[in-house]
Amino acid sequence: MVARHRLTRPRGTPPEALADDAVLQVDEIRRESEVDAVLDRLDNELVGLAPVKTRIREIAALLLVDRMRKKFGLSSSRPALHMCLTGSPGTGKTTVGLRMAELLRGLGYLRRGHLVSVTRDDLVGQYIGHTAPKTKEVLKRAMGGVLFIDEAYYLYKEDNERDYGAESIEILLQVMENQRDDLVVILAGYKDRMDDFFQSNPGMSSRIAHHIDFPDYSVDELAAIAGLIAAEHEYVLPEDTVGVLRDYLDKRMQQPRFANARSVRNAIERARLRQANRLVREPGASVTKQQLQALEPADFLASRVLTDHYEPRVGDDADGTA
Repeated sequence: MVARHRLTRPRGTPPEALADDAVLQVDEIRRESEVDAVLDRLDNELVGLAPVKTRIREIAALLLVDRMRKKFGLSSSRPALHMCLTGSPGTGKTTVGLRMAELLRGLGYLRRGHLVSVTRDDLVGQYIGHTAPKTKEVLKRAMGGVLFIDEAYYLYKEDNERDYGAESIEILLQVMENQRDDLVVILAGYKDRMDDFFQSNPGMSSRIAHHIDFPDYSVDELAAIAGLIAAEHEYVLPEDTVGVLRDYLDKRMQQPRFANARSVRNAIERARLRQANRLVREPGASVTKQQLQALEPADFLASRVLTDHYEPRVGDDADGTA
């Protein structure tokens, strides 16, 4: 009997691998995966943050190249995708998490591409036997997408041996390693606290491939964000209003619990309340379309931030000073 020899492919090589002399059109691959559409949305949603956007584009480029290598049957292990996003509140970390989920779905790294955002309270129980089911339930919901853990350092309390956060961390570590093909974990929080968290949890640190720091916004950037938020609701900020708003922002940035874009959004909402009261409080009042759209200087000047007697009050939240 004559033995028959079959041409075998290296293990893991897809049967539909392209010929060596084939040519791929990068623009076509970008369109198929909708990478540019997602990156454009990120540009439109977030003012400034050039270093952050550059890093996201670099990650997208790496994943695009990985996708093209697979088409030729080239060895291409799945890139490490777990991330840590650090910065102050309101700098756009959750928005980047959402767009990363979309990118990874479009490029075929996640089957669903949704984002599940949680904090310690969603993961850690209050008694023995409570933490594991809570953490596993969250992981079940997040599978196929991105698990976004805000202020992740609260999972670990070094000074409390009876805290159940360590149990949640252990479960997370196992899933991040063993099911990394079906889940991307993004940790977020203040940079100094995240650094301490990683120092105390080297197992978690070793699983995070991408560390991206989000700078605070400048006054110019915050004013631009205010304009976008106002336009989103079909309001207008006249030139004299912008001057007052910039003064407000400059002072608010120096006060406690400032939260960047989040504080700006709350300031706009409070200005809308003052505008509404201003327009309807006089008996027999009449209004024009222009008046209904314009937020005037008085709508911001009434803020406690711009009064000489302002003092932070116990219990003020991040935006309670608007």
